[in-house]
Amino acid sequence: MSEITKLDQNLILKKIDNETVNLQIIDNEMLMTIVGQFDQNLKDLSKLTKTDLFFRGNSITCKGKERHTKVFCEAMKFLINKYTLTKIIEKEDIILSVKKNIDLEESNVKSFKQLIKTPRKSVIARSEKQSEYITALRENDIIISLGPAGTGKSFLAVSVAVMMLIEKKIDRVILSRPAVEAGEKLGFLPGDMKEKVDPYLRPLYDALYELFGADKIDKKIETGEIEIAPLAFMRGRTLKNCFAILDEAQNATETQIKMFLTRIGENSKLVVNGDPSQIDLINKSQSGLIKSKNILKDLKEIKVIEFDHNDVVRHPLVSKIIRAYQKKSTDDKN
Repeated sequence: MSEITKLDQNLILKKIDNETVNLQIIDNEMLMTIVGQFDQNLKDLSKLTKTDLFFRGNSITCKGKERHTKVFCEAMKFLINKYTLTKIIEKEDIILSVKKNIDLEESNVKSFKQLIKTPRKSVIARSEKQSEYITALRENDIIISLGPAGTGKSFLAVSVAVMMLIEKKIDRVILSRPAVEAGEKLGFLPGDMKEKVDPYLRPLYDALYELFGADKIDKKIETGEIEIAPLAFMRGRTLKNCFAILDEAQNATETQIKMFLTRIGENSKLVVNGDPSQIDLINKSQSGLIKSKNILKDLKEIKVIEFDHNDVVRHPLVSKIIRAYQKKSTDDKN
């Protein structure tokens, strides 16, 4: 005999037997968003949960081993909660829903408490470390974060900065990177100053466009609410009422990072992000990121967040690539 449970107003779970469950999602718009275009989200869920999924009307039937159907059910609860809060479901959410295996009844899930609302999308923490990082971005004046690509260091910092700008908690957002390839001597490059530095700052533009939209960002750059500049241009300034982010800080020297951090003024936040494994300096020993972390880590006013491959939220393959390179580096040392 089947067992029927109404988990909330949008989800009814019907357990047919130990290896078959049926879920009914009442809200049609929610259902179609979760299922995805051409049922792609369900196809991905089927692979990730090792189950067979059948979609018809408002009903999704899941068949597989009992432990796999339980993972699928928990993933669906997560996705419904995510949709309720943000009205969107992304490919990364499908992966996360299975990875986290979150129970919706645990109302204290940190990732949803750390919701960041921006004009074009809402952002949530996708790992415990990301949740800790968002808390630090909100509560600390200076944050140093280290870790591999794909852990959300830059994107989350830009997201919080945009949110604070919208809420008028700050007057400006300043985004900076060391233009290492040109040795921060940009004069020989063709074009005006914007054209000279844009190639080095493009990832920051991409994050802003995703959160705000290109037209709004361009206007805010024109008005000075958002400033994007190479690290060399920070010298001699005092940063007041702003949120300043130094990205790719592994390519900055200890002196440059010290210069950036000592720009802090009244009602400002400074963030230093970098990946110690991707130093582009000719003399890698000149990188000041780890040196600065070690010098400043004991100051209670400064929060240090260290990500690793377990926190990668980009593509599952990124984490495997990072582990493979780390293993090769360890083998070479031995």
